[in-house]
Formats: sequence, C-alpha cells, structure tokens
Amino acid sequence: MGQKKKALRAGQGGFRQAQSWLHTWCGLWFSWLLFAVFLTGTLAVFQDPITHWMTPEHHAQEKAANDAKATAQSAPAASLSQRLAWATNYMQQQHPGAGMWELWPAEADGAGDLRVFWFDANGQYASAELDSATGEPLIAQSEQPVRQTMGGHHFVDFHYQLHAGQLGLWIVGVAAMAMLVALVSGVITHRRIFKDFFTFRPRKGQRSWLDAHNAVAVLTLPFQLMIAYTGIAISGLTFMPAGIAAYFGAGADSTRTYLSELNEPGKPQRSGHFMAVPDLEPFVVRGQALIGQPVRAVVVDYPGDASARIGVYGWNAQDSVNRRLSSTSGMAMFSGSTGEVLQVRAPGDTDGGTARLAQSVMGGLHMVPFGGWMLKWVYFVCGLAGSAMMATGAILFMVKRRGKHQGEFGGATASVYRLIEGMNVAAIAGLAVACVGFLWANRVIPVHLAHRDDWELGAFFAVWLLSLLHALARPPAAAWREQLGVLALLCLALPVLNALTTDEHLLAYLLEGDWESAGVELFAVAAGLCALWALRVQRQRRAMGAARAPKKPRSLSHPAPLEPVQETTA
Repeated sequence: MGQKKKALRAGQGGFRQAQSWLHTWCGLWFSWLLFAVFLTGTLAVFQDPITHWMTPEHHAQEKAANDAKATAQSAPAASLSQRLAWATNYMQQQHPGAGMWELWPAEADGAGDLRVFWFDANGQYASAELDSATGEPLIAQSEQPVRQTMGGHHFVDFHYQLHAGQLGLWIVGVAAMAMLVALVSGVITHRRIFKDFFTFRPRKGQRSWLDAHNAVAVLTLPFQLMIAYTGIAISGLTFMPAGIAAYFGAGADSTRTYLSELNEPGKPQRSGHFMAVPDLEPFVVRGQALIGQPVRAVVVDYPGDASARIGVYGWNAQDSVNRRLSSTSGMAMFSGSTGEVLQVRAPGDTDGGTARLAQSVMGGLHMVPFGGWMLKWVYFVCGLAGSAMMATGAILFMVKRRGKHQGEFGGATASVYRLIEGMNVAAIAGLAVACVGFLWANRVIPVHLAHRDDWELGAFFAVWLLSLLHALARPPAAAWREQLGVLALLCLALPVLNALTTDEHLLAYLLEGDWESAGVELFAVAAGLCALWALRVQRQRRAMGAARAPKKPRSLSHPAPLEPVQETTA
C-alpha cells in the first residue's frame, strides 16, 4: 500500500515537473512576442482617443463642425423626404454608373449632415457632403493640412498581425496557442497559486518576482484565457480554411465569393434592364417601423437596374449598444422593383445564422464594442496586468537561473542566457520606449512630408531595434537603468513637446473638456512616473546589494560577468 502511494506521488510529481518545464520554456520563448501583442492590444482599447490626439488639426475642425451643427439645429431643418430627394438627385447626376449608393440623410436626431458614399471606378470608397439646408455640394474650404498618420490603428494592426499581413496573423495565432498552453500548464504547476495570490514578500529577490507573477496571473486569469481563446476564434477561418475550400474551392476568386455570401447573403445579380430609382421615403418609413430604429443609412445596390435592392439601416442608441455583445444595427432589405420585404435583421442580430452570431459574440468579447468607457477601462487594466504577467515571468526566468544554471545549452549556455537578458530588456522596456517614441514621431516629423505615416511607423521599429542593440551592448543592469530613464524622460516630456509643436497643451485640454487628448498625455505622465519609481527601486536594491557585499556569483557571460540579482531587477 505504501509503495502504491509513493508511486502515485512520483507520477504526480513527474506530471507536474513536465508541466513546469512546458510552462517555463513555452512561456519564455513566446513571452517577448506575447508581451508586445498584449501591450499594443491594451493600448488599442483606446485607439480612438490616441488617433484624436495624433491629429490635432482635426480639433479646430471638430469645434467648427459642432458650432455649425448648433447653428443648424436652431434653423428649420429640411424634412427627411427632402434630404433623400437631394441625395438621390446628386447621385443620379454625378455617379449614375456606380454599383452602390449609400445615403446618410441625417443623424439619429433627424438633424446634422447630409452625406453620400459610393464606390468609384477603382473600387475605392468615395464620399461627398451636401448642404443639409439646400442640398448643394459643400466645397471644401482651405484648411490647415492634416498630418497623415496611422494614429491608434497602429497598435491595432500590430496587435493582431504585427504589420506583416497574413504571415503576421499566423505568427500571432501561434503565439496565442502558446499562451493558452502556458496558462493551463501554469495553473497545474502552481498547486498553491490561489493561496500565493494573497502573499507578497517584497525585497526577497526571486520570491518577490514569483509573488508578483502569481498575483497578476491569478487576478486576471479568466480574462487572459478569454482573450487568448477569442483571439484565435475570430480568425479561425484563416487558420482552418479547409471548410471554405471544400465548399467554395481554392483561390482568390473563391475567397471573394465566400466573403460576398457571408456579408451579403442573397444579393442578386444585375438583370440588365433599366429601372429608375424609386422614391426612397416609403422604404425608409417601412424600414424604421420594422427595425424600431431611426434611419442611419439607405443603401441602394445596382441603382438604375431592375434587380436593385434597397437596404435601410438604423442608428444604434449608445445605451443599447452598451447592453449588447453584438454591435450590429437593425436592417430591413427591400426589392426595389416590387417593394417586397427580402430580409429583416433585428438590432444586435447577425446575418448567417447561429455560427455567424457566435463569431460576432467572440469578436465582441475580444474587441469590447459594448459596455461603454467603464468596460474599456476594465479591459485596459486587465491588459496591463496581463502584460505585467508576461514581463515578470520573463524576468523571473533569468532571476532563477542567474548564477545557478545547469549548462542546458552546453558551451553556449552563457551566450544564450546573455541573449535572453538582452531580449528581456528590449522586449519590455524597449517596446515601451518605442510606443512613446511613436507619439513623439507624430509631433516631430514634418506635417507636409509625403508618406509620413510610414515615417512614423519606421520610427517605431527603429527605436525598438536600437533598444535591442543597446541591450545587447550594455551590461543588463545598466541597460535596464538607461532604458527606463529614457522611457521616463520621453513620457514626462510628451506634454511639453505637444505644447511646443502645436497650439494646444494639457491645461487647455482639461479646461475644454477634451478628455481624449488629456487622457493620452496624463497616461504618458503616469507611465513616466512609474518608470522613475522602477529606477528608484533598482537603485535602492543596488545600494543594499553593495552594502551587503554578497558573494560574487558564477559568471554567465564572458568576459564581463553579470551583476548580482539586486542590481539587475528592473
């Protein structure tokens, strides 16, 4: 009986040890990429405020537009019927051959701009704005040139495809799978993980890093699992295209057919017989009654053809969007020739049945279009905690092995661990420097420079590459100190740079109630203060280590040995 118990314990220990090895090495090799994906995804939660800050020329335009809207609301507004007639006449005169017309007659309250959209000869989305009081095209006034920038979308693009297209999407997908493996194996490895969550022992070297790693991991474990899984699920058809290929065939044409069937089910072909575009108001009135929402857009497919379809799309009220996982609006589709109702979609539903709805919900959980600003802040804080989990895990790996490695890589062990030290610095501190450097580039690069958005992106990657070269060239402790110092300087000086390069400043944002721009600069200042705090803690530990005069650890790199733990924690 005793032998059976010993064998059982040995088997459990072997399984846990295997999971520990998997957690350690799978977590390490993907931690740098996952940290980058998680940090940029966290920033992407507030992509709109970041874009708002990065396009200061729009601020005056937005203020003028708001003033004009207030003036227009005080004047008698044209009726919905009149606005639709103006928009239809403009499209018939200017773009009769377009395959699609999209008319936005008013805002949700029935006032506001009158806008029209269409696909031009190159298949590009084009638009025009009409005077909401006369229906005449508005002539663009001479304005201050608007800087060309990716804005906050840079962080979105990097988050899910690393600015590398389909290849980047696959790389991020593999990293997300590795994250799931690391999370599950981590739970198995740490038997007392929930108990350890309530334990933090500061100034204990390796023990402190492990406590911090456990705390942020357990605190946001459901969030991390959800984000990793939904990130894979929303791109599942890319990772597993066999179903699409079996039904639609392979190749670009088959993919286009699939996307058309997915996004525009039941769309007819052109008949080749002329039919004038009918009066749109009766369709809009019926559509609004069917979906229970005011009209946002009227889409006419194949205008001038007997097979034309007329779709009426509604405005989502913000409070209803906050309560729904799916952000789709209501839609009613009609036959242009007979007026027959072809399809009705309730607000929050999706086309394509249950599978499509499930994918939409997965996307909503991942990209948080619902819940308002409060939930966005929850995602932001959990995202920062997830980033901290990966950063502390990568640092803990080296803290545990500094001075007591077991020669895992033979004669190259010292060089491998030195490389890992440098990668830790560049992946964590260096990426943060590159992110704030991207904001600096937005203010420093001339506004009139051609392709300046590419220059901003190039500045991001150049700063990140320089941080890697610096981390490999300098001793690890010095690299941490210097990159944290640069991060603090760039973050704290960002409001000053903005004030010097634009006509705006942080105080003006606060006084005007521009919380999007103010939030960007206040977060930058907070990040700079955190970097200063990390520098102060590192200096204190360095001083304590020097006072204690610890025994010199075995060297991991040649010719210069790594510094003691007290000096190398970031």
